[in-house]
Amino acid sequence: MSKRETGRKESGFSLVELIVVIAIVGVLMSIAIPSFSRWLPGYRLRSAAKELYTNFQLIKLAAVKQNATCAVVFDTGVSPGRYFLCTNPGANGSWDGPAAMGGDDSAIRTVELSNYGSGVNFGAGSASNDIPGGGAAPADPVTFAAPTHIALFSASATALNPGVSGSYVYLSNSRGSSYGVGTPSIAGAIILRRWSGSAWN
Repeated sequence: MSKRETGRKESGFSLVELIVVIAIVGVLMSIAIPSFSRWLPGYRLRSAAKELYTNFQLIKLAAVKQNATCAVVFDTGVSPGRYFLCTNPGANGSWDGPAAMGGDDSAIRTVELSNYGSGVNFGAGSASNDIPGGGAAPADPVTFAAPTHIALFSASATALNPGVSGSYVYLSNSRGSSYGVGTPSIAGAIILRRWSGSAWN
C-alpha cells in the first residue's frame, strides 16, 4: 500500500526553504549587529553611572548605620580608573585609600571601570560645561577636594566636602558621551546628570 493510499504525507523543509530561512536570518543579523554596537557603549556608560549613584547612596547609608564618617575613594592614577567604598580610614586616621592604592582604609567594595568596557573611564567626554554651569568642562573629572578625589559622608548623612558649587565625578565612554554623579551641597543629596550635547539633564 502506498503512502498516498494510507493518507499520510511526508513533511519537512526542502533545501530551497532552508536556504531562504538562512538568508532572512542573515539579513536580520546584518541590520541588528550595527545597531547593537552603536547602542552598547551608551548602555555600559549608563550602567556605570547608575552603579556609582547607587554606591554613593550605599556609603552614605553605611555612615549613618555605623555612626561614623565613610568615604568613596577615587583612583584616577590607573586607566581605566576605579573607586572604593571605604568605612574606616585605618590606623593612620587618614583617608588615603585601601592597600591597593598604598593606604590602609577599610574597603567594603571595589569597582573597576575596566569591567564595563566601551572605554568607560573618568572624564567629561564631549561636555563643554560642568554640572553647576561654570561655563567650562571640569579640568579634573573628580572634583571632590580636601581631601582630593574622596567623597566623605558624615554620620548624619551630610556631605563633608562638596565644595562651594558642589562636587562631582564625571564618567565618559569611547564615544564622548558623559554622565556626572555627585553632591550639590552639604545637605548630602546625591544627583545623577547626563550630558545631552548642550546641557546637563
